[in-house]
Amino acid sequence: MTAPQAADLSKLRINRDDPPPAVKRALGRVLWLTAAAALIIAVVVVIGRRGGTVPVQVVTVSTTTGGTGAGGGGSGSVAVVANGYVVARTKAAVSAKIPGRLAVLNVSEGSRVEKGTIIARLDNADYAAAVGQAEAGVASAKATLIEAQSDRDQMQRDYVRVRDIHAQNPNLVSPQDVENADSRARQADARFGAQSARVDAAAAALRVAQANLENTYVRAPFSGTVLRKEAEVGEVVAPSVGGGLTRGAVVTMADLATLEVEVDVNEAYIARIHSDQQARITLDAYPDTAFRGAVRQIIPTADRQRATVQVKVSILDRDPRILTEMGAKVEFLEAPRPVAAGAAQPVERPRIIVPAEAVRSENGRDVVWIVRDGKLQKRDVDAGPVSGNFREIRSGLSGGEQLLVGGIETPKEGQRVKLGP
Repeated sequence: MTAPQAADLSKLRINRDDPPPAVKRALGRVLWLTAAAALIIAVVVVIGRRGGTVPVQVVTVSTTTGGTGAGGGGSGSVAVVANGYVVARTKAAVSAKIPGRLAVLNVSEGSRVEKGTIIARLDNADYAAAVGQAEAGVASAKATLIEAQSDRDQMQRDYVRVRDIHAQNPNLVSPQDVENADSRARQADARFGAQSARVDAAAAALRVAQANLENTYVRAPFSGTVLRKEAEVGEVVAPSVGGGLTRGAVVTMADLATLEVEVDVNEAYIARIHSDQQARITLDAYPDTAFRGAVRQIIPTADRQRATVQVKVSILDRDPRILTEMGAKVEFLEAPRPVAAGAAQPVERPRIIVPAEAVRSENGRDVVWIVRDGKLQKRDVDAGPVSGNFREIRSGLSGGEQLLVGGIETPKEGQRVKLGP
């Protein structure tokens, strides 16, 4: 029997030049995905360079010089701009004089009331009963007074008769009888005087009861319009008390004929404002309409925390659209300077006033960012202090520039932007 032949392993070889089919397929997928990712990145970069601009909000710089404001708002150059709110000079939170439960409320928001009109009434059954009791006391005291007066008159007649008889015949009436008659007459007169005082006291008590009853009525202190109802029927109201289930005021009312605008002017500009100065008022609710105004009062004290002075401006143009607590912008106008006959009209330096948010501070310098040709440009400016959310640009701008006011927190030189909504 022949032995099996041993295998020759020396001829086995590993083919390193041709990878297996599975490896080929995996490698192909990796290369394809890599190419696709590179293509997507390239497309994103191209699109970003072409249309990756940031939308921003801008404001166009305009200059203010002499002239007539829109809507007849006054003439002259703008000296100062300030923001504030419409308030009523005559305004009151009307409350009851005594505590009690509100029984009747005769008005609502917008109701027009005249001075002395009953706005509300408290539950006053006990006060009305007290008035009735006091009236009965007065009637009883007066009846007793009539009785005392009758007794006094009778005692006076008796005394006169006894005195005359004694004078004619002393034997008929003794001196003691005369003295007794005189004493009774004096006592009757004293009782009459005391009863007269009781009548006066009863009348005073009646007036007190009537005053207490009148205090249950809440009357309008002046002619005006009800702005708010502060309490409802059934609630307990009390003077100068609020919180919990107790209300202080019943209504808040104002005389809308005394509307004015209160603004806070930066103290750096207060020298430009004086009493009776003309002003142009623009309401935030109606930005296209201007109303004439005049400075009524400059409060003689400054706010040290805000470095401002409050100025009150009367509204000369009455309009039913003007409501209390509306936001308003006031432009204080500077009257044109008189020119001598034959002299040339002086050229006024135009003022540039921009929103305060358009001016930024960088390293102690005031700068603005100008949008030009879709890119941002930084420019140094000399800006005045903030007044009414506006700042005056003393130098650095000429007018017509578009300034960045919002949309970017940290702008950069040359950054691409587009005008947003």
